[in-house]
Amino acid sequence: MRKMTLEAINWSNIKRAFMGAMLWLVVACVTLLFAPVSLLTDIALADFVRQNNHFIGLGLIIGIAYFLSQLVSFVADELIQQLRQKRAVETIEAKVKLLDPAERALLREFFLQGATILALPQNELAVKSLVATNILEKLGNERHYAIQGPTAEYKIAMQARIYLNRDVLRLPAGEPTQEELTYLLKTRPHFINGLVQPRKHAA
Repeated sequence: MRKMTLEAINWSNIKRAFMGAMLWLVVACVTLLFAPVSLLTDIALADFVRQNNHFIGLGLIIGIAYFLSQLVSFVADELIQQLRQKRAVETIEAKVKLLDPAERALLREFFLQGATILALPQNELAVKSLVATNILEKLGNERHYAIQGPTAEYKIAMQARIYLNRDVLRLPAGEPTQEELTYLLKTRPHFINGLVQPRKHAA
């Protein structure tokens, strides 16, 4: 993980340095091409510019083309990100309408425990389904146990939280009655009591 982080930092530094070099190229070419002849004569660059103006113009074109490509890439990335977010929301909306009892019980645990992060078994079908439909986000901190299998920490995705109200999760509106409390305890996921949970945070 640290190696990947260092590689990302190095690549970012190289990209930043290259962008700086291209910026200086554009500035230098623009200055040489459009500076007054008298000024270029005073600094003894008039002959140089006259003899190499086609190379200077080519450098300017390359620099401008580079920054235009960066702009197009940025706009494309933003559009792709917006499209992904829109599709994620559509997936969440569709899934919320079709939650099965196991998935609903799992999501209730975040509210019942008053936690934003829970350690959950990665191989559990309900966990996999909620992750695949963008309702749960895997945070990492994976652990492997011989008996219960691998676990990781998860949280409810920010985009999904507005859809998971008490009606959807079938939680009582106020203080639960004895009957409602019995139902909630009876329908808790079978694996919850066997897991070591991370430090709780206020929901």
